[in-house]
Amino acid sequence: MTRRSNPPADEIALAATLRELERRTPEARIELGLQRVRTVLDALSPDLAGRRVVTVAGTNGKGSTVSFIEAGLRAAGRRTLAYTSPHLLDFRERFRIDGQSAGAAETRRALQAVERARAATPLTYFEHVTLAALELAAGAGVDDLVLEVGLGGRLDAVNVVDADLAVITSIGLDHQEWLGRTRAKIAREKSGVARPGRPVIVAEPDPPEGMVEHLRSVGAELLAWGEAFDARWTPSGLSVRSGDRRLRALTPGLAGRHQRYNAAAAVVALERLGVDEASIRAGLSAARLTGRFERIGDDPATWADVAHNPAAARALRDTLEARPGRWIAVFAALADKDVAGIARAIAPVIDRWFVAELDGPRAVTAERLVQRLRHAGVSAPLDAVESVPVALERARAECRGDDEVIVFGSFLTAAAACRALRTG
Repeated sequence: MTRRSNPPADEIALAATLRELERRTPEARIELGLQRVRTVLDALSPDLAGRRVVTVAGTNGKGSTVSFIEAGLRAAGRRTLAYTSPHLLDFRERFRIDGQSAGAAETRRALQAVERARAATPLTYFEHVTLAALELAAGAGVDDLVLEVGLGGRLDAVNVVDADLAVITSIGLDHQEWLGRTRAKIAREKSGVARPGRPVIVAEPDPPEGMVEHLRSVGAELLAWGEAFDARWTPSGLSVRSGDRRLRALTPGLAGRHQRYNAAAAVVALERLGVDEASIRAGLSAARLTGRFERIGDDPATWADVAHNPAAARALRDTLEARPGRWIAVFAALADKDVAGIARAIAPVIDRWFVAELDGPRAVTAERLVQRLRHAGVSAPLDAVESVPVALERARAECRGDDEVIVFGSFLTAAAACRALRTG
């Protein structure tokens, strides 16, 4: 077993600050709205003058698109802060300054600055952390902020700052209790990141009814898939058309055929931000993102993907289909997820399932997950297992020849597998 040295004092202090934040406002609590955030932002007053803001909304592909844009800006010599959520293994993953997780001391100082500024104003966990990201950006003197929307767009805390450029990735059915029961309603919420007179890039090839018309009515400069840009895979790599230009033989650093949508949107965004072609090419190739078809182990090859809704599961299926051998799955999901939809999307490529239970208030038992998978039509063998680490151990032991293991269903699932392989 790998032994870790004791964490330094700054990490211990940050952990205590995060425990206190979680005690005051549990991360699972959601309360949409911008008035509280605006009040505290005014009191906090981070100096963001002259810094460009790119906001990325959508159902799936947000983290990948942020990573592509961030890497392209950095290749062009820009100093960046990228803000994403949730994290996989370390809270500081949420704040990348010039491609590296923020330090423990500065992260704690930013969180504490928000705490002082809020006074008696109540904030949710996500609102508090988002304001800390803006404070970190001001303190680090970055040139560009690339911000991933947490939930929706219109009323999400990230939308408290005006985007100089916005990107909307795929639109799918997720978080329906907060965003609406139809793609059209969800799209309306996500479109709230657009601003009059500023570009909004729509990477969804089949936008819901009324979405394009709504963005035009806002007065945003619309750059839509199929009209302003598109992309296709070729033997030499990804080919992206942007207006009258075409960039050929691009090699995105993130795996999966579905990345053409995210990479193409990033190319258009980077062009509008004045990034040269050489930096765009270098940035796309350099992009990395934890938990998106990420290889986390060898002998047998073991991969993790956070896919937690049907659209993400379909994208993952396309990636798995391109590889030989059997796929052995480690799967765990939270109670409010569309397990049946996930199963129908990916079941044709999974030969064996080990189904585990996650911790926390939104957990569901492994036995119940197995029932939901069977009810959805999964015919491959299914075993209910007490935890992700045990499921992972059994899945890896099951592999023969060129079999591979895929871990998916939640950020929590991927994180548990990563920890198990690090310490096992």
